[in-house]
Amino acid sequence: MEASPDERPEEKEPPLPPIPAKRYFTIGEVSELCGVKPHVLRYWEHEFTQLKPIKRRGNRRYYQHHEVLLVRRIRELLYSEGFTISGARNHLDKVLLEAMEPASNTELTFVHVKEELKAIMKLLE
Repeated sequence: MEASPDERPEEKEPPLPPIPAKRYFTIGEVSELCGVKPHVLRYWEHEFTQLKPIKRRGNRRYYQHHEVLLVRRIRELLYSEGFTISGARNHLDKVLLEAMEPASNTELTFVHVKEELKAIMKLLE
């Protein structure tokens, strides 16, 4: 007796293959590493400004390691977490801003300390 679609256990996708230690990956390699067709990768380049593979002779795309990780994250947001493209774009922008915040806070702290040191030096003179 066959189980109805509602009673079937959840089909889990096989895990993605490990990313080899290489500097550049072709669109075909990224397609295989991320489980996404090449035309989808080209479309995502237009939708996600963070995704900018290097283009060389003949307009061939070469992705770096961090871009392969980004493609996997975009895939996860869209396919597993149910984000829309707009929602995934906004989420990635928000994460990027949050990652940059500590650097700007550190910079402000540095400026503040520098001003305090200048004031102390004036007092000592």
